[in-house]
Amino acid sequence: MGYSKDNLLARLEELKIDFKRYDHPVVLTVEEQAKHVGNLGGALTKNLLLKDKKHRLYIVSALAETKVDMKILGQRLGVGKNGLRMAPEDNLHQVLQVPLGCVTPFALFNESASAVSLLLDQGFKSKQSCYFHPLTNDVTIALSSSNLDKFLLSIGKQPAYVDLEASPVVGKDNPPDLADLVPSGAISFPEESVENVTPPHTQNKTVPKEKTCPPEVKTKPKDQNKGASSSESKIPTNGANIEKFVTNMFEIISPLLLSQVI
Repeated sequence: MGYSKDNLLARLEELKIDFKRYDHPVVLTVEEQAKHVGNLGGALTKNLLLKDKKHRLYIVSALAETKVDMKILGQRLGVGKNGLRMAPEDNLHQVLQVPLGCVTPFALFNESASAVSLLLDQGFKSKQSCYFHPLTNDVTIALSSSNLDKFLLSIGKQPAYVDLEASPVVGKDNPPDLADLVPSGAISFPEESVENVTPPHTQNKTVPKEKTCPPEVKTKPKDQNKGASSSESKIPTNGANIEKFVTNMFEIISPLLLSQVI
């Protein structure tokens, strides 16, 4: 189970980090958050959890007005133009251990998120304070970038500030400028392959094999009365020779019949 909001705020106080706390109803977007704290002088932030093709995770934390192009960012990281996408919600719960709408640099407080890379907007440094959710989205805290750095260093994370709107050329002679921020290890999650899913109506059923007919083999008709004399008389097919046939047969059979008489 991950750390709670109270655990995090207690750690900030322990580190003597100066911050301001604002309680408000649960919010899921920057626009909703702005209704409660947007007029208090701090800078609103947006925070993205991204994933590359090798299942490595990244938190991109930026000013609300900063434009983040994932295709350009993917090239700068060296994972390809289409190498980044939004991470599934399961990663929020399993790795960051926070609910939807609570992704911030403070989610790295949980040990399960130790392999997640963090990219911070260099624009934070120009603001007196920035707003972040402390592991829950019914509270907002405001603190300076230097105090954010102090927290990150306390959990072993070296702060990395990046110009997220830059678009440097990446190529053979220009290696990816953010490649050093790619996590060294991937976090594996079981993802069911659609190809291996058995449709419900076929589960636990034996599919009969299709019957196949053997190829038709044509054979030559066997000779009838094999071994009989080729000169044996055949039954005539016309009426003219029937009388002659009967006479010949009688002459052949008569001696055989008489030989059986005692």
